[in-house]
Amino acid sequence: MFAVVRHFRRMLTVVRTFARYDTLFLLEKIGIPKAAAPLIRLALLAWPVKEARRKSAGGRLALALTHLGPAFVKLGQALSVRPDLIGDELADNLASLQDRLPAFDGADARKALEAELESPIDALFAQFDDKAIAAASIAQVHRATTPEGAEVAVKVLRPGIEAAFARDLDLARWAAERIERTRPELRRLRPVEAVQTIIRSVEIELDLRFEAAAADELRENFAEEPNFQVPDVDWTRTGRRVMTTGWINAAPINDITPNTVDAEKLEMIVATFAKVFFLQVYRDGFFHADLHPGNIFVDDDGRVFAVDFGIMGRLDKRTRQYLAEMLHGFLTADYKRVADVHIRAGYVPAHQSADEFAQAARSIAEPILGLPLGQISLARLLAQLFAITEKFEMQAQPQLLLLQKTMLVAEGVGRRLCPDVNMWELARPLIENWMIENMGPEGKIRETTETILDGLERLPALIADMEMTVSAAARDGVRVNPASLQTLSDAGSGGGWKIWAAAAAVAVVVIALVD
Repeated sequence: MFAVVRHFRRMLTVVRTFARYDTLFLLEKIGIPKAAAPLIRLALLAWPVKEARRKSAGGRLALALTHLGPAFVKLGQALSVRPDLIGDELADNLASLQDRLPAFDGADARKALEAELESPIDALFAQFDDKAIAAASIAQVHRATTPEGAEVAVKVLRPGIEAAFARDLDLARWAAERIERTRPELRRLRPVEAVQTIIRSVEIELDLRFEAAAADELRENFAEEPNFQVPDVDWTRTGRRVMTTGWINAAPINDITPNTVDAEKLEMIVATFAKVFFLQVYRDGFFHADLHPGNIFVDDDGRVFAVDFGIMGRLDKRTRQYLAEMLHGFLTADYKRVADVHIRAGYVPAHQSADEFAQAARSIAEPILGLPLGQISLARLLAQLFAITEKFEMQAQPQLLLLQKTMLVAEGVGRRLCPDVNMWELARPLIENWMIENMGPEGKIRETTETILDGLERLPALIADMEMTVSAAARDGVRVNPASLQTLSDAGSGGGWKIWAAAAAVAVVVIALVD
């Protein structure tokens, strides 16, 4: 009861804010109006904000979400990759929503550091700059120098940020549950799962040890790539609410323009960007999912640096293969293959017409792929694909939506630096080699080998489990075929050598084929 009252009061604040910024249309798009009708009638009495009158619908929505606080800023960023929920135009507007807030006092940052690291600030740092160099909804960053003389960046969570997020994310979960209950047609969009994804993401962002681990993993993945760098983590000065990394002497990528850097270096930067993005997604299945220009830096030698690893994406091998097959089908105009891949992956129900899906895929691909090379956008292609999902009952895929957003930013950066160069064309040799290695005959054999070897590793445990199950069943009076018992007994005591020999023979043949 108390939770309902608490949610109702906060919902009233939210709806009044949307009314003041003339953005009540968002509630209609996500299916809330029926449940919130009394609130909306009250909200219409709210005094409008003059600043909002000169803005577009998306601009007004960005202002409203910023006014409501950090949790709603994160919600806006999540909605920016859900054109299936709010439409293409609003999604594009929210893509530019900036996660920036005024900095909190440097004295509070010092207190947080000392409390988290259980040491006086003077023992932790020889010099600590009280003025933050960057401030976002969750944390802010200060420049400092360690007693050993190393320049570092120190990220500190905002005071009380956990409680603020907990309140609004609990409200979002509550609202999503009611949307699913009252609007069955929206269940395919999985609003509860979408909110849970945001909650998990924020929980990770609110523990800076997770972000530090992500930075470390990404740095290790690219240890052999000289043109892409991730700062080292200073684990002795890192905790749940504090993260310390090496300082980067580089300029934000927005400061790099065709007027300040020669064309050859610009193309090298874009090529590095394309290569790194491809390797993160396809080779590692672990990618930086918050690549806005404020998180990308370039030094005088053209090396690219990434910071801020609070939002990372992961793709399993099956999803990577699906994505590769789908994009290859689009790029070769094999739309039947695109449809077959979606149905085989289970993203589109099997009862849907593959021919109709192929026709829909053609309708969105031809206008995009028919553009000049420098204007072709695979991110836009994915966005258009997700936009037709309702007709074919395709469930939303949060990991692919996150990837699409990241691709959109990557393409935007590449196009700004080299307008006439398509970054995916620069990465084409990598894409082709990956597909040959992973989806050609050798890749299929390798995958089969891995499956067989995995089965061999688990076979003794499986036999042991079966023996225990059968023994328990026999002991408890369940009638078991004696011949079955004898077979299992033989397998466990050495009589199953034929099974092992057959499995080993298959493995040897497959390994020989791979070699």
